[in-house]
Formats: sequence, structure tokens, C-alpha cells
Amino acid sequence: MGAAWFAACVTQVSAQPGSPRPPDLAQIGKPDAAAARILLEKFRSSGPSGDYFLEFELRFFPRRGEGAVFKGQLWSSRNDQGAVSRVQLKDAAGRTFRWLLQNGSPAAVWRLADGQALPLPAGELLTPLIPGINLSAFDLLMPYLYWPSFELTRIDRVRGRPAHTFVFSPPATFARAHPEVALVRAYLDTQFNVLMQAERLDAGGRILTSFSLGELKKVGEQWMLKSIDLRNESTRDKTRFLVTAAGLSLEFSAGLFEPARLSDDVAPPPANRLVRFTQ
Repeated sequence: MGAAWFAACVTQVSAQPGSPRPPDLAQIGKPDAAAARILLEKFRSSGPSGDYFLEFELRFFPRRGEGAVFKGQLWSSRNDQGAVSRVQLKDAAGRTFRWLLQNGSPAAVWRLADGQALPLPAGELLTPLIPGINLSAFDLLMPYLYWPSFELTRIDRVRGRPAHTFVFSPPATFARAHPEVALVRAYLDTQFNVLMQAERLDAGGRILTSFSLGELKKVGEQWMLKSIDLRNESTRDKTRFLVTAAGLSLEFSAGLFEPARLSDDVAPPPANRLVRFTQ
């Protein structure tokens, strides 16, 4: 998945099973506004050291009908603005789709069309990237993490762990293009500042889509995501992002992440730099 998903869920070995039992909610005080901003800034700048590469599958599980599997690759780095990723997907027919995603404020997306990298129109940010999956550029970028209007509302328990509950309100430009989205709610683990879950809500408080962290995998001295689930709460369709191989602490040329280079074919890192995951 995009750099935002990966960076949001990478953590150190101390954050994983075998850690001390998380404290009771009564023992945790909600940070004030200044402390909440510091927590969020720290989260925005988190992620693995160095560049990284992922091979992954997108597995689509519709509520009705047959599912689908799409093979993908991701190259990611960081520049002055934030995380930047090059994503490539192949559908069942062997067609290749490519995107360039720039995280930060403001975020940006380019897609390859007719051999050229074209900016994704703002109105298509929530449109599925390719037919057959309920995954959009918005889901990859998580731009709400950089929206200026946010509030830490309370402490909740998510998957047995206390989490800071952040509520992000969309800026005017996004709200005009996507009036159906009233806010995004995200849950950050209080102890390790890891994103556990996020929900997109309408004006009535109904959850439209939900993101949830799944399995983790130890690679070297870091634990990283192995799977993430994205669920459309209206249709009950689900897309699972499943990492099948990863390479960390790599070095990529900055030119790899230039829109003009999106049409170039790029080889993955050598096999000896990748860790294969068992399914």
C-alpha cells in the first residue's frame, strides 16, 4: 500500500507481543491541544529509516459474487514534503497501472495514462483506482493526517489497547469536491503512536469506510505491517492489502519519484535484499 499506510504501521520490536500490558484507560489522561499536536507531528514523521520496497497483493472480497486478486509493487522514499511512493498494479488481464503519490500538505497524485503522468483530478480522489477493488487514492494517501483542523477527543480501546482518538475535519477544497465526507476519525495507540484504525464518516455520523491494521511481521529489528483491511461499510465489500515481500534500508534515486519518469519500467531490488513472507 501507499507510504502513509506502511509508515503509519511500522514500529520497533518493543511495540509487539511480549510488551508490558497496556495501562487501563483510567490511568491515561487525555493530552491537551498542544500535546496532541506534538503527538500528531511525531506520527506524521514516523516510518522506516531509508527507502523501502514492497511486493503485495490486493485481495478483493465482495459481499456477493467472485473476488479478485491484483499483484502490486511499491517503491517508497521521503523528500522535503513527506513520504513519496511509486505504486504499480496488474489486473487479471495483465494490464499495468501506475501511480505516483506524494504525502504531506498538500498531497498530490499522478497516474499513468497514454504514456504520460497526469495529475489526478480532485473529484476522483475517492474513485476506485481500478475496477474491481474498493480502494482509492484517498485510501493510499491518508491526506486527512495532514488536514489542519483536528481534535483529540478522547481515549478509546481498540483491539484491546488504549488509543488516542483524533477527529479530522476536511478543508474547504476537499469538502466542496466530496460533500459526503464530514470527517475522518483515526485511532493512534497511546503507547507506541501506531495507527490502529481509521473511519470515514458522513454528516450523520454513519461510517462509510473503515481501515484496520491486521497482521504484523518482524523484519530485522522492526515490526511492519503484513496486512491491512479496508471495508466499505455500505456494501460490506472488503479489500485486503497483503505484503508478500519487503526490502528495507534501501537507496533509490530521487529521479524514480519524478512524474516524468512514471512511464519508465523499474526493476525490483535484487532477491537477496528482499524478505519473503509466508502466507
